[in-house]
Amino acid sequence: MIALEFNFNVLTRDLPVYLENQVKIGLFGSGVGLSLVLGFSAAYACYYLIAVAKKPQLIGGGKKFCEFLREQCPVVSETYYPTFWCWESRVQTLLRPFVTAKPWVTYRNELIRAADGGQISLDWFDNDDSAAYPDPVTRPTVLLLPGLTGTSRESYILHMVQQSRELGYRCVVFNNRGVAGEQLLTPRTYCAANTEDLEAVIEHVYRSSEGAPMMAAGVSMGGMMLANYLGRKGQDTCLRGVVVFSAGWDVFECTASLEKPLDRFLFNSYLTSCLQASVDRHRTVLEKCFDIDHVMKAKTIREFDERFTSIMFGYPTNEDYYQDASPVHRLKSVQVPMLCLNAADDVFSPHHAIPVEAVKQNPNLALLITCHGGHIGFLEGLWPRRSTYMDRVFRQFAKAVIENGSSLRDL
Repeated sequence: MIALEFNFNVLTRDLPVYLENQVKIGLFGSGVGLSLVLGFSAAYACYYLIAVAKKPQLIGGGKKFCEFLREQCPVVSETYYPTFWCWESRVQTLLRPFVTAKPWVTYRNELIRAADGGQISLDWFDNDDSAAYPDPVTRPTVLLLPGLTGTSRESYILHMVQQSRELGYRCVVFNNRGVAGEQLLTPRTYCAANTEDLEAVIEHVYRSSEGAPMMAAGVSMGGMMLANYLGRKGQDTCLRGVVVFSAGWDVFECTASLEKPLDRFLFNSYLTSCLQASVDRHRTVLEKCFDIDHVMKAKTIREFDERFTSIMFGYPTNEDYYQDASPVHRLKSVQVPMLCLNAADDVFSPHHAIPVEAVKQNPNLALLITCHGGHIGFLEGLWPRRSTYMDRVFRQFAKAVIENGSSLRDL
């Protein structure tokens, strides 16, 4: 019995050592495991460099604008290297809010009245410490428009404010009605087709600093609104230039793409719930004009628009609203230099709906298409905390328009 207990103790004591040695010998000592790891790594690196990391495609309606971009914005000609461990479209889209840092920004809030009696919330970053432009009268102003349910606190907005801070510019974020915590005074929110609030904001911001150059940047629905605004106004605008990120150009194609099973599960249902939450916060004002209980039962963005948005803005049908909201129909009328960045793998704005031919017909337009990047993703680098490809495009284009935009006259 004593001998048996001794042998058992020896066996249990030496078993972990034995197994550890066998694993080392079996996987790496023999070289087989190491060869597999190295082989897989080499294959993945080759695939990444051949199929993933590529130069973006620059498409323009005129030679002059494209030459300006290549000279003033070298990022448009550089290879875009998506973060190697998350280059897939949906992963980029989902991870960006979590992996990118949120720079600390202190805003000055301003509420302005709209023509219908409603109020619009503007968040100003005055940049009074600007060394490049110490005089606030001449300090350039950048107007920023967030996405569908976004506010001035979105990471992509904070990054653009940070880039503008470093350039010495002032920023103002246009928050759509009812999303930034302000009270809704009238039964009206916002949509991509109606640009009345945007027109009022641009006029107000310009009057606040008439001696300063002004440009704008819009993200997702904010970009759609900006494009529709420019298409309506032509040359009758104070904006020197516009940059648009991840815009949906054809709303019919965008909603159809988001209704595919996987994308409906990952994105559509969540965004619908965000829209409904905003409506529910202002139920006491909105329920006088809309069937809020019916709106709260919507399962998709399309159903939400059918029950709420299209009705609010007086469209006979939701199809009429989507037709009017699609910027692709107004691109021919844009008379201000506008750069548009889209990813070919963006499920919100599918590749086949990117308006390549329409852009080719207007010398004021340029379209930059990356193979990867997702929707407002454009992550790059090993750990993309501080900056993205989109941030670099914004910074270079903003600086080019503000400081060298005179060369873009008479495109």
